[in-house]
Amino acid sequence: MTTPLGLGLPQTRQYSVGELPGVARAAERIGYQSLWSYERALFPEPATQGMFGVPGLPWHDFYRSVAEPLVTLSLAAAVTERVRLGTSVLVAPLHMPFQLAKSLATLDAASGGRVVAGFGSGWSLDEYAAAGVRPFEERGKTLDEVIEVCRAVWGPDPVTYDGEITRIAPAVVGPKPVRPIPILLAASTRQAQRRLIDHADGWLPLAMGAETTAAQWRELRDLAAERGRTRPIQTVLRANAVYTPKPYEGQDRALFQGDADQIVEDLAAHARIGFEEILIDLQVGPRDAQEFTDVAAEVHEKARAAGL
Repeated sequence: MTTPLGLGLPQTRQYSVGELPGVARAAERIGYQSLWSYERALFPEPATQGMFGVPGLPWHDFYRSVAEPLVTLSLAAAVTERVRLGTSVLVAPLHMPFQLAKSLATLDAASGGRVVAGFGSGWSLDEYAAAGVRPFEERGKTLDEVIEVCRAVWGPDPVTYDGEITRIAPAVVGPKPVRPIPILLAASTRQAQRRLIDHADGWLPLAMGAETTAAQWRELRDLAAERGRTRPIQTVLRANAVYTPKPYEGQDRALFQGDADQIVEDLAAHARIGFEEILIDLQVGPRDAQEFTDVAAEVHEKARAAGL
């Protein structure tokens, strides 16, 4: 059985936002089963901290301009009919919980029930300062409230909620999503994994090599059993590729770096782990939207030829 393949939409600076609908339409035609956006709110100069919170690590230059994730998915929703529309990931604590819940519900209603809410807590002090919702140090607690508010707003009326950020007196809140929107978390720490098991529908891991990723999946399932979770954990694996037109010959080749054949080889190794879906992000490498679409088509064709 083939593994469903999703595609990260081109949001970074070398792509025009106006070309997003055309890329989304082409991706659905190629055969991708889901389209995804991610969040990078700003590019600080100078940065308060290194990328991913690692001291001294420079930020990727393509983070200088990243299209807003829900607007990106709205553009895709307007020109597609079948593909699921997900965030991988949206930094949920940067958003006011009530407005985020309502925006996701509206997008789901408009798209006919195709939204997947992939949330993370982020790592940028500068983004938290700009958003001004809650301090960075309270990101875990804020994410908990976002999840609770989403469940309340998406549920039956009257909606009520009393939290630290959000207070909803009994109210009718619409539109409602077509179906309960699945919430997936990019949980890597033990505390985040406990949050996922207790409160979320699924897991959005980043591919870290087949052996490492498989071990992480075993650990998460073991923790779920310890905590008494019986319902399945939905899984979407994210693979961040660095595309090169020719094979990458260096001994220092990174995971998912190289031409389409090398990328598919790494995809195949991860597909054997048994994730329900693999999301491939191809934004790094192609020079424009046309080349991005061509690469996406080539990767999809070769993945299917390889039995993925």
